[in-house]
Amino acid sequence: MPKFKIGSELKGLYAIWYRELLVFMREPSRLVGAIIQPLLWLVIFGTGLGSIIEPGAVSGANYQQFLFPGILVMTVLFGSLFFGLYIILDKRIDFLKEVLVAPLNKSTMFFGKALGGSTDGLLQLIILMILGAIFFGVHFSLLSLILTFVIVTLLLIAVTSLGLAIGSVMESPEGFGLISSFVIFPLFFLSGALFPVTKLPTWLKVIVTINPVSYAVDALRTVILGISSYGLALDFTVLIVFTVAMVLAGTWAFKRIKL
Repeated sequence: MPKFKIGSELKGLYAIWYRELLVFMREPSRLVGAIIQPLLWLVIFGTGLGSIIEPGAVSGANYQQFLFPGILVMTVLFGSLFFGLYIILDKRIDFLKEVLVAPLNKSTMFFGKALGGSTDGLLQLIILMILGAIFFGVHFSLLSLILTFVIVTLLLIAVTSLGLAIGSVMESPEGFGLISSFVIFPLFFLSGALFPVTKLPTWLKVIVTINPVSYAVDALRTVILGISSYGLALDFTVLIVFTVAMVLAGTWAFKRIKL
């Protein structure tokens, strides 16, 4: 590929990424809402259920600390998947049409939007991690902090790509919301985010095991709390495969988008 072509693709990638970031920064209510919801889960659900769980029942951590990695994953799921809704809104205001007629590869456009959505989610998670360290006793070493960023970045890209794939084939916000709910809730509630997976009934353990999000939760618990069910190597392997698969699916759907 000629150098000028690579340069124009990178400029286009940056422009689309920067536009998505600006849209997010100009809507502070999105950031506030994205922070308040997980905090309510940690304070209300974590305190309420934690009060009936015996100390040490979740491998030495208190229940709020045990819940914290799952809440990080919940924030990714509920925030990044719904980023695909903006594809539908962009269709309605004809912004997407203007983007698609630009002399850019559709894969570049997709990656720009996916990186923009992932950056938005990462900003939310950084704030949650700071609050977790201050108010919930969640401690990060330098290594655990680096690994946490790697894990959540992979999950952000995967879930944002999934949301963009759904948004690319949907025609209405209502339809997107319905389909997304069928995707989000099983991925979250069957990921072990709220409970240990070691003592589950066999049939439920099988379902949790085939859910790729379970490995993101387990990876975060491993690096933050030292609690592991599957092993970090398997966690990363599944998470990388899941991310690549979602990026490929999202790119395929975006290339076939109809305006």
